[in-house]
Amino acid sequence: MSDSDAAARVRLKRRYRFTAAHFYWDASRSAAENERVFGKNANRHGHGHDYRVEVVLHGMPDASTGMLIDLRELDAIVQEVVLQPLDHRNLNHEVEWFANRQPTCENLTLFVWSALARRLPSGLLEAVSVRETDDLEAEYRGQS
Repeated sequence: MSDSDAAARVRLKRRYRFTAAHFYWDASRSAAENERVFGKNANRHGHGHDYRVEVVLHGMPDASTGMLIDLRELDAIVQEVVLQPLDHRNLNHEVEWFANRQPTCENLTLFVWSALARRLPSGLLEAVSVRETDDLEAEYRGQS
């Protein structure tokens, strides 16, 4: 590795998928108010999406491996703290984190960030995004 390579920081992106169902409902509102605020998403039977998650890591590659992280390790962490709790679940009823939060794309992004930031080396996680549909994606860049 040359001296210029030694100071190079790289950005690594890894993508994952999961399927889940959700609906939006605020128990403090009337049914009519929920329908007004949330529209068709207030249908308490819910609906599903094939979500796409992108994890962005940023840092210096290890001098001996050339990697920011072993992808097997990253995949295992994502499987354990993101995919296992969310995949093929009704987010409203089966994921405790959403007990007092709407399972919006924005909140899913915060869930993923929070779960990964606790498990990845400090400073490695740069951003996460969750795509709910081709037209809707949320991204969060925070402090890990």
